[in-house]
Amino acid sequence: MKAKIHPTYHENATVNCVCGNSWEVGSTSESLRTEICSQCHPFWTGEQRIVDTEGRVERMMRRYNLGGGGSTDKS
Repeated sequence: MKAKIHPTYHENATVNCVCGNSWEVGSTSESLRTEICSQCHPFWTGEQRIVDTEGRVERMMRRYNLGGGGSTDKS
């Protein structure tokens, strides 16, 4: 193996999430930033976030007046 071609390994690198959670890992970078972690991810927290309440097909059918789009129940 060639000498001095490998990056420096940091045993106590800090990972920071935008939710405020942080933990230490081993990495070649001293600090890491992430947008989502197990403390704020909907799969792990059980929190449901509904981004699109109407399906794509129904929206297309309604937009182009193709009929049969979505429910028309207005009660």
